[in-house]
Amino acid sequence: MKLLIALGAALLAVPLALTATGAAPVIATGATPMLLAPTTYNIDGVHSSVVFKIQHMGLASFYGRFNKISGTVVLDQDQPAGSKVELTIAADSVDSNNEGRNTHLKSPDFFNAKEFPEIKFVSKSAKKEGDKRWLLDGEMTLHGVTKKLSLAVELVGAKETPKGKLAGFDTTFTFKRSDYGMTGMLDVLGDEITVMAGIECKGQ
Repeated sequence: MKLLIALGAALLAVPLALTATGAAPVIATGATPMLLAPTTYNIDGVHSSVVFKIQHMGLASFYGRFNKISGTVVLDQDQPAGSKVELTIAADSVDSNNEGRNTHLKSPDFFNAKEFPEIKFVSKSAKKEGDKRWLLDGEMTLHGVTKKLSLAVELVGAKETPKGKLAGFDTTFTFKRSDYGMTGMLDVLGDEITVMAGIECKGQ
C-alpha cells in the first residue's frame, strides 16, 4: 500500500516539476493552437503583391505587377479540405512602369479592362501536403474566359499580433495567355506568363 501511495505521489509531481522549470505541462490546458482553428482572413491589398513575367522579343524577361488585390482566404489546418481561396485582381491596376504601355495593356489588345474588369481565382478543393504546403484546384477567370487552374501554395507564416490574426502565403504558377483569348502581339511578347504572388491576410 505504501508503495502505491508513493508511486501516485511521484506521478502527480511530474507535471508540477515540468511547469516549475518552464517546460510545457503534461496536462492539456484545452487551448487550441491558432493554426488548428479554421480562420477566415481578408486579403490585405496594401501588403500583398502580384507580379507577372513575360518574354519580350525572345530576348529578355519583362516584369510587371497589379496594384489592386482583394479577396478572402479560409485556412483550416485541422480539416484541410475546408480551406479555400477567392482572389480578385483589378485588371486596370496593371503597372508596367510606363503610363503609355499601361494604357495599351488595358486596351482590347490585351486585358480589355473596361469590358473585363476583374481577374479572379476561386478554389474548388484543397489538399494539404506537409506542414505548410497546400494544393488548390480551382478556376481562373481572365479576359472573360474561365479555365481550370491548380496552384501549389506555401504558408509563409501565421501568428497572433496586436492587430489580430495575420497569415501570409506564396505561390508561383504559369499559364498561356492565348488560352484566355489574349492573342495580341504574340510575335513580340511571349505566350507564356509566370505569376508570382505574395499574399498577406488579416483575420476577420
